[in-house]
This record gives sequence, structure tokens and C-alpha cells, in this order.
Amino acid sequence: MNPAAPRAMRAPGFYDAVAPIVVADPLAALLGATEDGWIEYRYLDAVKLAGHSCPTVAGAWLMTGRALARLYPDALPERGQMRVELRQAADAGVAGVIASIAGLVTGAAAESGFKGLAGRHGRRDLLRFGVPMQGEIRYTRLDTGQAVELAHQPQAVPRPPGLTEKMRAALTPGADAATRAAFAGAWQHWVRAMLVDHADDPALIAVIQSGP
Repeated sequence: MNPAAPRAMRAPGFYDAVAPIVVADPLAALLGATEDGWIEYRYLDAVKLAGHSCPTVAGAWLMTGRALARLYPDALPERGQMRVELRQAADAGVAGVIASIAGLVTGAAAESGFKGLAGRHGRRDLLRFGVPMQGEIRYTRLDTGQAVELAHQPQAVPRPPGLTEKMRAALTPGADAATRAAFAGAWQHWVRAMLVDHADDPALIAVIQSGP
């Protein structure tokens, strides 16, 4: 076997238990990217985008799914037809990570985003930062003005015992494979609890405001 050949990607099995988010993207339909513009996103897609799986990525995934279910209770969410706003500045805390996941699913992009075709399907300036609000993030339908504002509270799901100590040990220079694996397992156990056991827990993902 060629040692330089890429091996198959392996990820924690619980990713498959996380509910996917399905959207319809008119631009994808127009360009023939997918049949009827139907796109299914899975948690693994968010992990690939972020390059890691953590409470922030999990929270962004859950907030986006919760918001879209509220905004489109009887139809597929229309990707590219939503504005996403965050309370924090783009370079503050984990705002950038949250925005990237929300943008992946909704199509919302900042000033560098796709400008559209013949005045339609634009994604530019639909992702904004530093917007005053009570919650953490707001999703708004462009066609109806309906909006939902949410907040992520990871402290609602207790950390596994000894997680801090395991992290400290894994970050130590020269930490062996067993030490790193013990931390990684505990860390993903915490993420799993959020995505699977507490996916519908209002203490974890709080809807702050919903309405026009």
C-alpha cells in the first residue's frame, strides 16, 4: 500500500445520530448542482468546515436547526433567503465559528459573499456582526420578515468528570497517545450529550425572541 495514499476519514459514530438539516437552494437548482436544489447538511459537514467538534460547533448547529424549524414549520428552509446577525463583533470570542456554521447552512455571507446572477440569488451582506440584540444570534426570513433570536448555554450540560485535568494533560508537551485519546474521548462525550441527549433542551438552546 502506498503510505502517502489518503486513508478513509473516521469520525465518532454519534455524528450519525445527529438530526440533519435539509434546505432547498434555488441557486443550486438553477445551476444543476443538486436535483431541485435539495441539500442535506449533516453535523459532519460542520465539523469539516470548522476543522473540529466542540460545544461551540455543536451549539451553532443546534441553534441553526432550531431557528430554521421555527421559521419554516411547513416547508423546506430556502437557502440564500435568510439574514443571519450576531451580537458579537466578528473577531470577538467564538462569533466567527458560529457564523461559519450558520452561513454554511443558510447561505448567508458577509461582504465577500456571492453577489448573485442578474440581480438574484445574492448572498453578500446577509451575514452581519455587532448587531444589538438580547440573544446571541438572529435568523430572519427575507420574504416575510419573520425572525427568531437564540442563545447557546453550554453550561446547561455538565462537563464529564475530570475533563479539565484530561485537557491539561493532553496539552502537555510529550503527552502520549493514551493521554490524548482519554481527553478526546471525554471531550466528544460532552459534545455528544449536547447534540444527542440534549438536542431539544431549552436550557441548552434558548429561544429568546420569535416574531416579525
